[in-house]
Amino acid sequence: FASFSLTGARTRTLLMILAMAIGVAAVVVLTALGEGARRYVVGQFSSLGTHLLIVFPGRSETTGNPGMLLGETPRDLTLDDALMLTRSRAIRRIAPLTVGSALVTTHRRSRETPVLGSTAEMLEVRKMSMGQGQFLPGGDPRLASPVCVLGDKVRKELFGNQPALGEWLRIGDRRFRVIGVLATQGQSMGFDTDELVIVPVASAQMLFNTSSLFRILIEARGRESIARAKQDAVDILAQRHDGEKDVTVVTQDAILATFDRILRALTLAVAGIAAISLSVAGILIMNVMLIAVSQRRQEIGLLKAIGAAPAQIRALFFAEAAVLSLAGVLAGLVL
Repeated sequence: FASFSLTGARTRTLLMILAMAIGVAAVVVLTALGEGARRYVVGQFSSLGTHLLIVFPGRSETTGNPGMLLGETPRDLTLDDALMLTRSRAIRRIAPLTVGSALVTTHRRSRETPVLGSTAEMLEVRKMSMGQGQFLPGGDPRLASPVCVLGDKVRKELFGNQPALGEWLRIGDRRFRVIGVLATQGQSMGFDTDELVIVPVASAQMLFNTSSLFRILIEARGRESIARAKQDAVDILAQRHDGEKDVTVVTQDAILATFDRILRALTLAVAGIAAISLSVAGILIMNVMLIAVSQRRQEIGLLKAIGAAPAQIRALFFAEAAVLSLAGVLAGLVL
């Protein structure tokens, strides 16, 4: 009976269904965008490697000593600091990082390129993959070696269609031989691996005339070992730094949890905004059904004359509103 009443006023019915459909579609799309952003961030962190910890020089906690105001700087992380971390049973491998920028030149082609100094373990810690050749050689990371690994974009710009493996290039004032090319991976947490040149960490320290490290990446032996690895890293570095806990160790889960909270709040906010349009559509249906009561007084009188109870008449209008809402919801989901 309700469906026959609705088909009798097709234009009105279609407009109300359209209003409801737009509201439902807005809620679904905006909620999906927020959830998609959250999953994107999760994927970006997963691409960094599992069970990852990052060691920064300096403490993030507030202390009573205003060292920055007095001109003091955090104690640098060194390669020996990184190597000592391998004593922990909770740590599987470490990858020290030295970062800089240098002019890379070969065959009359040159470009300014980010240069990353690390060790052979970097490949496993960051879950990178090779496109050609091999990654940095193993052995004592304190020994410099004139070899390098290129990002795919750097290889194309410097060598074009020519093979890069075995060729020599100049980074800054030093010569390096290309032993590998990374597979295309693109952006990872704002770090484009396709534009990197990776050299041994000792070579990078000589190239940039520094003995300090930018970061130390740590891979724990398992998810259950992350807390133990974090504590061991803090304790080992404190022993090396005269008992002072002057480093910050950040776990991948901690960073991810922060982003997760932010993006969940964002999802709820945009869903609330979209729900306004859905509420407007519901109010529209309510108003139209109220108007329909005044327009259909003769029909209501006829129904009462043949014995319809007031509750049955109200049920008729509620049924029409429910059919409109259901049709609008289905249309919005399809849309």
